[in-house]
Amino acid sequence: MLKKIKDTIWAGFGIGMLVPGVLVGITWFIMHQVSFLAKADLLLIGCIGINAILLKYFFKQNKENTGRGVLSATFIWAFAFFMYKIRQ
Repeated sequence: MLKKIKDTIWAGFGIGMLVPGVLVGITWFIMHQVSFLAKADLLLIGCIGINAILLKYFFKQNKENTGRGVLSATFIWAFAFFMYKIRQ
C-alpha cells in the first residue's frame, strides 16, 4: 500500500502527521486510564519515533520528497512534545 503513494512532500507530510497522531491519541487515552503510565512520556516519544521508520522506508524506496514530508512532520511533532513538556 505504501508503494502506491505518490512522491510528493504533501503526501509525506500527511502520513507523517496522521500516523503519530493516531498513535499519540491511543497512547494518551491509555496513559489516562492506567495510573502507573500517567508519567510515561517516553511512550509519546515512541509514537513520534515511528516516523523514523517511515522515513527510512521512503528513502529506501527512492521517494525522497515523501521522506522530506515525513521529516518536516517529525519536526512539528517534536516541537509539540517540547511545548507539552515545558507546560507540564
